[in-house]
Amino acid sequence: MTAVSRAVLASAVLLALAGCAKHVVQEAPQPRASDIVAPPSPPSPPAPMAPAMPMSAYSGNTLHRMQVSGSRVAPAPVVEVNRENYQRPDDNPVKATASDPVSTFSVDVDTGSYSNVRKLLEQGSRPPADAVRAEEFINSFRYGHPAPTTRDVPFAFHTELAPAPWDSRRQLLMIGIKGYELPRDALPPMNLVFLIDTSGSMYSADKLPLLKKAFAQLVPQLRAQDKVAIVSYAGSAGEVLPPTAGDQHARILAALEQLEAGGSTNGGAGIELAYALARQSFIRGGANRVLLATDGDFNVGTVNQGALETLVADRRASGIALSTLGFGRGNYNDAMAEKLANIGNGNHAYIDSLSQARKVLVEQMGGTLYTIANDVKIQVEFNPARISEYRLIGYENRVLANEDFANDKVDAGDIGPGHEVTALYELTPVGSGAEQLPARRYATAASATPAAVAGEVAELRLRYKLPGQNDSKLLTRPVLAADARRTPSQSLQWAAAVAGFADQLRGGERMPAWNWDKVIQAAQAARGTDANGERAQAVQLMRLAQGLVDKPQPELDN
Repeated sequence: MTAVSRAVLASAVLLALAGCAKHVVQEAPQPRASDIVAPPSPPSPPAPMAPAMPMSAYSGNTLHRMQVSGSRVAPAPVVEVNRENYQRPDDNPVKATASDPVSTFSVDVDTGSYSNVRKLLEQGSRPPADAVRAEEFINSFRYGHPAPTTRDVPFAFHTELAPAPWDSRRQLLMIGIKGYELPRDALPPMNLVFLIDTSGSMYSADKLPLLKKAFAQLVPQLRAQDKVAIVSYAGSAGEVLPPTAGDQHARILAALEQLEAGGSTNGGAGIELAYALARQSFIRGGANRVLLATDGDFNVGTVNQGALETLVADRRASGIALSTLGFGRGNYNDAMAEKLANIGNGNHAYIDSLSQARKVLVEQMGGTLYTIANDVKIQVEFNPARISEYRLIGYENRVLANEDFANDKVDAGDIGPGHEVTALYELTPVGSGAEQLPARRYATAASATPAAVAGEVAELRLRYKLPGQNDSKLLTRPVLAADARRTPSQSLQWAAAVAGFADQLRGGERMPAWNWDKVIQAAQAARGTDANGERAQAVQLMRLAQGLVDKPQPELDN
């Protein structure tokens, strides 16, 4: 084609386009006066494009609303969203022994509250008071409680009575329980289902990436007699790995590695599928357990917490337990994770680091995955001739009605091999002058205490079931006034300091004679050998917390 021909063709195209434009303008309706508006402002210059990221991705508690342009993704303005959910009742009240001498609660071996608060403090955040559960702070540490010498009874228990460090007029009663140890090669076969949240909120480094590394530490511990399946859930639930022999480490690790975050959170469907796979590989006499790992709540499918609790309660009757592992910040639903674990005959832990993952899934694997005693309940009856008032420290959401102690239909906590459970009561001896409740004007005179029990401060009772049995067994032991120590042991001193730490984070109302400096001083003095440095770390956390809680508030302008 010659230059002249190209020029003619270009002119023809331009004329045709002009005609089309004229035709469009002529056919367009004329605007009414009421439709006329001011011309729009000039558009802002486009924002620089960010590298491609998965849609609906979260980072911590920040929601990035994405807009796609070609193959690149531009984030809209960042919106801070904090949807964390904590539910903890008020502190247990002080009770008058004369009118209410019996206290009953379920054991608890959960530790999620402490590791979650640890992460918040290390990130410079003041933990909400409802995130603090004193019993989970206390049970995050070992106290050297003696283990049983035989397996006739799955655990041993002991008590210690000594002055309370924050008020010498009062006493602390420590109850310690220790399950028998079970070497790893003697553990029964395991049937595990990893139920993993892969929704969009799991994108950040402290969520799915940490979760995969955490489970990767558990995998090498698995044996040929074990079975492992993996279920992921986001908008819908799916089987990532069918039931597989535990010694197929490479196959299991490859399945974990392929997990990616994206979508909404249909946890209800995931739980249903996980239980179905667990039933498929059920091992009679073995450990059958679903491990639910998530950062938050369920926002599609079965989202009602009551419905989820009913689902888990129904499935536990089949002999399949449910444990929960929490990850990350921003929409962490602590309340639901803890409640589902309680109902599912499991335990709840929060994983804030690889070292915590190793502690829960490797070092304490037996206690995390196995059960040696079911429905363990504690009941204490105090002698009103010796104790005028008492208060249970922590365990608020584990308190039971007194009549439920002997009711074997009522669910309670479980203990695994090597597990330690520690509980503290603050006691006010009769005549100490440390009473917190007003005298009762119309109180009836207490009946005379029989001489046979006059030297007892209290009677401790425990009930438990052996795995697979429906009828509980009863253990009892008196707490004698003559056994009271002049000074608390190092273990009791540390437990008291940790309880004080929790109380200060809760507002410092229950131990008014203590402040941050005294709590830290008590903890520093009770550190002991501290071979793994966990107590030294706790003291440092107390100092971090003091700086956050006692931070001067800015003055407001008038």
